[in-house]
Amino acid sequence: MQSGIARHAPATERNREPILAVLCDVLPASGLVLEIASGTGEHVRFFAGKFPQLDWQPSDPDPDALASIAAWSEGSPNIRPPLALDAGAPDWPLDRADAMLCINMVHISPWVSTLGLFAGAARLLGPGAPLYLYGPYLREGVPTAPSNEAFDESLKARNPEWGLRLLEDVVALGARTGFRFEQVTEMPANNLSVIFRRV
Repeated sequence: MQSGIARHAPATERNREPILAVLCDVLPASGLVLEIASGTGEHVRFFAGKFPQLDWQPSDPDPDALASIAAWSEGSPNIRPPLALDAGAPDWPLDRADAMLCINMVHISPWVSTLGLFAGAARLLGPGAPLYLYGPYLREGVPTAPSNEAFDESLKARNPEWGLRLLEDVVALGARTGFRFEQVTEMPANNLSVIFRRV
């Protein structure tokens, strides 16, 4: 691994095993998995090792993140070179995938990025293919944890276009773009795994 380039996100080590447990029932037996907003690259390195039968395509719009992803991916035969990809852009640099993951992006990006995420997933995924989202959400009729309320306020202070999304809004967006909401799973630290399937 190239020293000085690979970045580390402490949350990755805390959440990767719980996410893995959910992905075992979600991912296909073979094919290409596209990860949107791969960040440091630690997740894709971990999951690629756990699912060696799958090809993994990391992506991120940030050049520093792409360098970190490349460093973490070094030596992993089933991880493709990272792509410069902005979820909110109308065109993506690939035209198909068999599954998509997006971990901790929806709340740390403008809503247009989530709109683009679903539009892109609708273009790339075939019928029955999964779209997996992970992160904190607000839910109608479900009390919000104080830590999530504080996190939401801090995100909006950094950028007014950021913030925790209402899960029902994301589910409605999925329905409009050709996705069936399959399930939501409670995760540690008040996060959720949200799974959609392409209709």
